[in-house]
Amino acid sequence: MIPEQTLNLTGKVALVSGAGVGIGKAVALALGQAGAFVGIHYHSSKAGAEQLRDELVSKGIGCLLLPADLTQEAEANAIVDQLVNETGRLDILVNNGGGLVKRAKIEDCTLENWNKSLDLNLTSAFLVTKQAIPHLRATGSGRIINILSLSVQTGGANGGGSYAAAKGGLMVFTHTLAKELAPHVRTNSVMPGTVETQHHEIHSTEEMMENYRKQTPLGRNTYAEEVASSVLFLASDMSSHITGALIDISGGRFLR
Repeated sequence: MIPEQTLNLTGKVALVSGAGVGIGKAVALALGQAGAFVGIHYHSSKAGAEQLRDELVSKGIGCLLLPADLTQEAEANAIVDQLVNETGRLDILVNNGGGLVKRAKIEDCTLENWNKSLDLNLTSAFLVTKQAIPHLRATGSGRIINILSLSVQTGGANGGGSYAAAKGGLMVFTHTLAKELAPHVRTNSVMPGTVETQHHEIHSTEEMMENYRKQTPLGRNTYAEEVASSVLFLASDMSSHITGALIDISGGRFLR
């Protein structure tokens, strides 16, 4: 039987990692506005997470703040357990948390930098997902959406190789989960282009950002809200027969 084709997430519970800023914040807001109760994970972005909580509450949307260092197994387990104890279920997991530790070409990349990149962007997703799987499976229609990076395509330009390797691992992890968890959980990923967020304010110069715009057929960089719209689609029944897929949200930057 074909599920009702709708973006309505009323009655669903979502966990979004790294929801205090940028893409994660936009995703959490979009899922909440579609009717989901939202678990707002954050590590260092407390102010942004609290601002998001206040905005959701003002709109009558249920939510819960979940501070944690997701590279630590006990803390990753705890936020999943806390959210499920609060709501009784978990339907949607968005693995968004992560970031660029430090730009360094591979020959100059320290083992510490390499390991931190993998822990922050890949191991954290593994730990949260592992704890979430039984709850997602129990719903009969769980959804996992992994947030990748255009560095999967570029190989990590300007010294972002360790970050690219971690995000590449997350892409393969998507395929693994899509096979292992079907048919009760669907797993997909999105690959944003260069997004106008705090990440690039920190790690990219304005000259770099302008070059990215020039490389994009649609003539501009990506907005976080555009990434959130694709995540909402994948989290909803509108994508009921899609698993193991990747949505490229880069304005055509990687057309061949």
